Amino acid sequence: MMENINSRVLELAPYQPGKPIEELSREMGIGGAIKLASNENPRGPGLGVQQALTDATSGLSRYPDSTGYRLKRMLADRLDVDETQITLGNGSNDVLELAARVALSPGSVGIVDEYCFVVYPLAITAAHGKVRPVSAVDWGHDLDGMAAAIDSGTRIVYIANPNNPTGTWVNKNNLEKFLNRVPEQVWVVLDEAYFEYVDRNDYPDGVKMLVDYPNLIVTRTFSKIHGLAAMRIGYSVTSADFANLMNRIRQPFNVNTLALVAAEAALNDDDFVGTSRKLNTSGMDYLIDGLNKLGYPPISSLGNFISFECGKASHGIYQGLLKRGVIVRPLRNYGMNEHLRVTVGLPDENARFLDALSQIS
Repeated sequence: MMENINSRVLELAPYQPGKPIEELSREMGIGGAIKLASNENPRGPGLGVQQALTDATSGLSRYPDSTGYRLKRMLADRLDVDETQITLGNGSNDVLELAARVALSPGSVGIVDEYCFVVYPLAITAAHGKVRPVSAVDWGHDLDGMAAAIDSGTRIVYIANPNNPTGTWVNKNNLEKFLNRVPEQVWVVLDEAYFEYVDRNDYPDGVKMLVDYPNLIVTRTFSKIHGLAAMRIGYSVTSADFANLMNRIRQPFNVNTLALVAAEAALNDDDFVGTSRKLNTSGMDYLIDGLNKLGYPPISSLGNFISFECGKASHGIYQGLLKRGVIVRPLRNYGMNEHLRVTVGLPDENARFLDALSQIS
């Protein structure tokens, strides 16, 4: 029976999410644990989102709008694109996978960074493609190396900006140089899951670059700064032609009604986003200072998380933090065996993390 399966599935390891608080409580009998493992917004969703969800519960017996018309119209107006360029997904993971399924055929190649988000190799392999990793430089994307790795069999390249799990980023000038070297028949996925946290003049806006680079696929999410990780809703902005192809293989009703309603409310809450960004910036500075003082060098990050070096003791430090009710993310499945990743939390959570870390060291 096991012989009659997609053999490429055997090459994959299941995605390993951050340990839930409930699991830690069961395993260790620890109450009041904090989770700083999954790059979530510690504030939760805004009040407008919560009210919109309450109001929407009376319609749960009806199927959702499969086209997501209202949200796509709002996104199109906000981003100054046509709504035919937008594809909605069950989280941005969904559109990352749809892009691979459209672009790849058996044996074709997808290029990724050495320390890429684990979903990219999963998507490429599941679409019968071959994963071609390119070694990182200073924990970040080597765009020259990635451009040089493109050959006649290459169909798609994945770039996260900022990158998860390292937090490194690509500036506008270097991204443009890279895109100018990419053949027009090769698709470039620019994953901007954390772009709302960035406040730099030289950070590229992928959506605005679509006019000059029609082979660009920009993905974004409501899971991070908008605080809707549990709702699972994201989107891509592409050429209208590529969006049409993605929508041909997109599952009907892939985005549920509550997710659509929550995203619509979140999209208009600029005050919530601005406050979340400021909280993240101050928390980032606090954690970087604390990690340096404790002797755990952090990787400079533009996301809402920091990866820091622990040496060969990383697993012991991870376990020590768990025993103190602090959940962070081990990075062994990313090939970063001597690093842990911590999400920027609320001020008291950040302080508790550093205090727990100091007790271990």
